[in-house]
Amino acid sequence: MTWLRAAACAALTLFVSASWALAQDTTLTSRDGKVEVSGFLLGFDGEFYRIRTQFGELTVDASGVSCDGPGCPSLTDHVAEIRLSGSSTMAEVLLPALIEAFAQQRGMHVRREALTGTRTVFSLHQPRRALPLARFTIHASDTDQGFADLLSHDADVVMAMREIRTPERSDAFDAGMGDLAEANRSRVLALDAIVPVVAQENPIQGISAADLARVFAGEIANWSELQGPDAPIALHLPAAGAGLSQAVEDRLLEPAGKSLAATVTRHARSSQVARAVAADPFAIGLASFAETGVARALALTGPCGFALSASRWTIKTEDYPLTSPMFLYLPARRLPKIARDFLAFTRSAEAQSVIRGAGFVDQSPETIRLGVQGDRLANAIAAAGEEVDLTEMQRLVNTLAPMARLTTSFRFETGSSRPDAQSRSNILQLAEALETGVYDARKLYFVGFSDGEGQADGNARIAQRRAEAVRDAVLAAVETALPESVEIGVEAFGEALPMACDDSDWGRQVNRRVEVWVR
Repeated sequence: MTWLRAAACAALTLFVSASWALAQDTTLTSRDGKVEVSGFLLGFDGEFYRIRTQFGELTVDASGVSCDGPGCPSLTDHVAEIRLSGSSTMAEVLLPALIEAFAQQRGMHVRREALTGTRTVFSLHQPRRALPLARFTIHASDTDQGFADLLSHDADVVMAMREIRTPERSDAFDAGMGDLAEANRSRVLALDAIVPVVAQENPIQGISAADLARVFAGEIANWSELQGPDAPIALHLPAAGAGLSQAVEDRLLEPAGKSLAATVTRHARSSQVARAVAADPFAIGLASFAETGVARALALTGPCGFALSASRWTIKTEDYPLTSPMFLYLPARRLPKIARDFLAFTRSAEAQSVIRGAGFVDQSPETIRLGVQGDRLANAIAAAGEEVDLTEMQRLVNTLAPMARLTTSFRFETGSSRPDAQSRSNILQLAEALETGVYDARKLYFVGFSDGEGQADGNARIAQRRAEAVRDAVLAAVETALPESVEIGVEAFGEALPMACDDSDWGRQVNRRVEVWVR
């Protein structure tokens, strides 16, 4: 019975002789002929059958059974089928580039075939083999459609420009796909950001997050209210089902208690938003950082003088508040081996280079010396008050000056001590780097910071606890013994080094963080 998942063994023994009213296309029979199960064949990865039966969805080891019926695949000429659906931003450039690089690494070549306007097949071929080894079918739609295709068994992987929402998570769980919010059911493939874009000739250089929310809620309708020309503001966003557009609602409008204006113009692609805005000096749009094109991105500002622009560094560190991780969601089912190999490849150094080349932000850690962080040090000095005195600022500089900051940072979900999605990915990546000896003979400091709400001494204690919690989470994720040559330390400076104004929820969330410094 080792060929069958343990949860189904007892049920099979009791009910193998029961009739099943639904039509069937496959019968699997154990080698001794004593156990038989029939149903719809949902997939075959070259090693295991996945079949929908009267007992539910089962996974069966092909080596332990014989297969009979029109649904049975060929065991000798098997072609692994991998179907991805969702974000067009990921489907049109990023995934094809990664598939090409993966195939090249394995000595294979790729044949690309457009099936329809939205579906493309990438066939991976080996030398001297007539049939492809695998077919990656990519449906370039939007995040909503990606989850819909997964639930209808028309996709194996969802490409999403936002985190899964509660109804989608519940529907997937009820369909036997597991909890897609768990760490092993989702992964961050690359990083992006939501950026406000205008035409090059627009005189506005920056906008506060609060005003940006009011603009897209229709409460600010003329550029003159933003110290611009006396002209109506034209609003542009991607399609309603696009993950980036939904992230705008989740990350920008909802926290501000706003609803999207009815006057917004929608576009099928984020790149089309940027092109439309670039052609209209009185337009503003929210687009992908990777697809701003000839439009100009605005900095996010605050009344206390801080200004944050989207860049590779600020997106990696989440210092830019509207970062937007690009997700792959994987149901609790066995994917073909080549698909598992591809997913492992996406975390490699070679894949990170491909991600950068495609115009997106990769997750490879970079170091930033304190000496090139003059803007935030100047902001910290300007924002210092009675509770953060010169002595504390000197302690911060003396502690951090000999080290460099990693772009690997950790922030938390709103109103929670749980690390956000990008930070959960960072925990796993830092743990893997520790395991593989990347930081051998070096010292890592987990440095906690807080917002400025409340008393400074209390904020320092909170920052210390957050730093300790992140350190513990990283060490818990290390599967092998931590090398003795790596030294781990914890430090906290509370509200001494703010990244944004404390007058808004998003500003306070940016300030509540744990940084990693290395020496």
